[in-house]
Amino acid sequence: MLKTQDKVTALPARVGLETLKGLAYLGGLARLTGESAYLTLASPLKGQRLRAQRAFHQAMDVGVGAVPIVSLISFFVGLIIALQSAYELRRLGAIEFVANAVAISIIRELGPLITAIIVIGRSGSAFAAEIGTMKVTEEVDALKTMAISPVAFLVAPKFLAMLVMVPCLTIWADAMGVLGGCLFGVTGADFTVLSYLQATRDALVLHDISTGLVKSALFAVVITAVGCHEGFSTGAGAEEVGHSTTEAVVKSIFMVIAVDLVFTALFYLTNG
Repeated sequence: MLKTQDKVTALPARVGLETLKGLAYLGGLARLTGESAYLTLASPLKGQRLRAQRAFHQAMDVGVGAVPIVSLISFFVGLIIALQSAYELRRLGAIEFVANAVAISIIRELGPLITAIIVIGRSGSAFAAEIGTMKVTEEVDALKTMAISPVAFLVAPKFLAMLVMVPCLTIWADAMGVLGGCLFGVTGADFTVLSYLQATRDALVLHDISTGLVKSALFAVVITAVGCHEGFSTGAGAEEVGHSTTEAVVKSIFMVIAVDLVFTALFYLTNG
């Protein structure tokens, strides 16, 4: 009986402790994001150095390196959506609306989300592993000894590269998803390429495109912040680098989905 009462008493304390840890984690992400944004956007205006070469190198790795896998997955997802939506639309005698279904689902939601998940797997995990390894080998401490800010040297170039390249990758993913749907439209729904693209254009409004791009920019900020924060939080030992990398991927996916939910609801309410 006493053990049961102890468990009941400990439950609120544990919930409170986990809540405080979550808020502290979000505070750490906010601080890192704010410092990175300041170093990226405000420092050049004050004549301070912006490490453009490192940012360009990161952009090539984050953006150009991800183009093949983003293209392949987005194309197949667009084709799958066309096949799945055509199954129901044909029963309703509305197969001509398959282009609308593909365009809206890809541009508004799946294009930014697929891109974010791919970037998490490729770059978010790499950020955590890179900084975590530097933390274990005391290279981060060496930067501080040389009066070099680790955030300015390691995080700000990644922040700038992600902020530019993730929306660009999202636009490319949107285009490949639409082409995937176009393949089905031409081969299985009596569209021509021109008529399918015309139907896609008619189905979209500027709000649909801007929604996806705003989400992609927010996803870029979240992925960079979580990956770098997990890297800086790495403990001693090589095993901790793997742990930080895993945590970066899991937490990034969760936070990207949470941000997606929040801003989808906001866009829905403001548009309706």
